[in-house]
Amino acid sequence: MIKKIGIVGLGLMGASFGRLLVQRGYTVYGADRDPAVMTRALMAKAYGEPLTEETAKEVDLLIVAIFPRDFKAAAETYLPFLKKGAILSDFCGNKRIVVRAMKELKEKYPSAIYCGGHPMAGREYSGVEHSSVRLFENASMILVPVTEDLFILSELKKFYLSLGFGEVVITTPEKHDEMIAYTSQLCHVVSNAFIKSETAKRHGGYSAGSYKDLTRVARLNPAMWSELMEDNRDYLKAELDLLIGNLEKYRDALASGDEAELRALLAEGDKIKREIDKR
Repeated sequence: MIKKIGIVGLGLMGASFGRLLVQRGYTVYGADRDPAVMTRALMAKAYGEPLTEETAKEVDLLIVAIFPRDFKAAAETYLPFLKKGAILSDFCGNKRIVVRAMKELKEKYPSAIYCGGHPMAGREYSGVEHSSVRLFENASMILVPVTEDLFILSELKKFYLSLGFGEVVITTPEKHDEMIAYTSQLCHVVSNAFIKSETAKRHGGYSAGSYKDLTRVARLNPAMWSELMEDNRDYLKAELDLLIGNLEKYRDALASGDEAELRALLAEGDKIKREIDKR
C-alpha cells in the first residue's frame, strides 16, 4: 500500500501533486535543486520533510517530475536508498526516453519496481507559485509499465483514482509518444505560431472564446517544450506534415475562390469533430 511518497522536482506538476497528497494525509518528502523553490514549496504545503538519503528509505513511491533528459541522473540519486519493492515513476512528458532510462536502471537496481507515468494536466504557467491541489481533478493518468507486475499496476490505478483522477490509461512508450505528439505538442506549436501574426497585437475588442482557446498555450516554457518536441520529433514532424497539408487545402480553396471546396473542407472537419465527441 502506498503511504509515503517522495517527489523530485517541485515545479507546477510536482508541487501540485505534493499539495494534493499532503491534503489527503499522505507523508510527502520533497526535493528540488533550487533552495528557493524548496522554501516556497514547503510554505505551499507541497511536502512535509526534505527527500534525503535517509527519508528515501521510507518511500513507497518515488515520483520524478523534471525534464525527461534529467530523469536518469535524478532517479539514480535516490535509487540506492529505496527499500525493496518501492516504485519508481515519473511525470515526464515523453516516455520513450524515460523508459529506456528505467530499463538501464533496472539492470543496476533490480529490487525497485519501475513504471512510467504522465498525468494529462497542466497550465500555461510554470513554477510552484502556480501549483494547485485541483490540477489533476478528473485528469487522465497514463501509466507505462516497465516491471511487469499486474498487482502493482492495480495498486497504482487505485491510488490515482482515489486522488481524483478521472481515468487511468495503461499503454506503451511508443503509443504514448505518438498520441502526445498530437494531443499536446502539436497544440503548443500551432498556438505558438498563431500568436506571431501582427494582428494579434491589435486584437483587443475583437476577440472572444475562439482566440482565447487557441492562444492559451502559446505561453509556455521554451526550454522544456523544445526538449520535449526535439526528443519526440519523429511523431511530431509527422503530425505537422499532415496539418500543413490540410491547411494548404483551405488556402488553395480561398486563393481560387472555390467556395464549394471550402464548404466541403469545413463540413468534413465539423463531421469528424461531432463523431469524436459522441464517443
